[in-house]
Amino acid sequence: MSGLFISIEGPEGAGKTTIVQLVVEQLQKENFKVLYTREPGGSRIAEQIRSIILNPENVEMDGRTEALLYAAARRQHLIEKVLPAIKDGYIVLCDRFIDSSLAYQGYARGLGIEEVLLINEFAIEKTMPTKTLYFDIDPEEGFKRINQNHNREVNRLDLEKMDFHYKVRDGYQILIERNPHRIIKINAAQTVEKVFTDTIEVIKEHIDASYLS
Repeated sequence: MSGLFISIEGPEGAGKTTIVQLVVEQLQKENFKVLYTREPGGSRIAEQIRSIILNPENVEMDGRTEALLYAAARRQHLIEKVLPAIKDGYIVLCDRFIDSSLAYQGYARGLGIEEVLLINEFAIEKTMPTKTLYFDIDPEEGFKRINQNHNREVNRLDLEKMDFHYKVRDGYQILIERNPHRIIKINAAQTVEKVFTDTIEVIKEHIDASYLS
């Protein structure tokens, strides 16, 4: 039986990593085969591309260059790690996928959602998540969390003005409206316990629906 591909999305400081780690632990306790990975990165070459994209010193990077680098990292990660895991029956939980590029570069950078989608369709061919969880939080609240978390890496996107991050959130909202059956919004402003409960409920429902169909 093939596995499932679930992507996790959200603006900076939404708490994706914390929640997904709890989800992974819970699913493993229930004897599911789970792979948790991330974008950009997740494989050796893709992690090298990540270091270029997110390096705070690379402030002169052009928006199209950024979009192309994300797509390149995505392709390598997909063929090297995600697709083999799905084939082996794993539930793949990926911290960010194509929707990040559409929201950040397509909408917030002003490159165009459809234009960035074309680049990524070439990269991923027809592989899309079976379900996407979007962790929603006000950008200012998200950055309050970031400033309190001294263990989090500071990346180039953290240096953007707040207006950019509000555009990212608007971009995600457009994607949710376009893909209501695939993208589920989670209120990430709640307590960790409540966000975890909401998240695991959606994921378990998706697993049950997928494996029983």
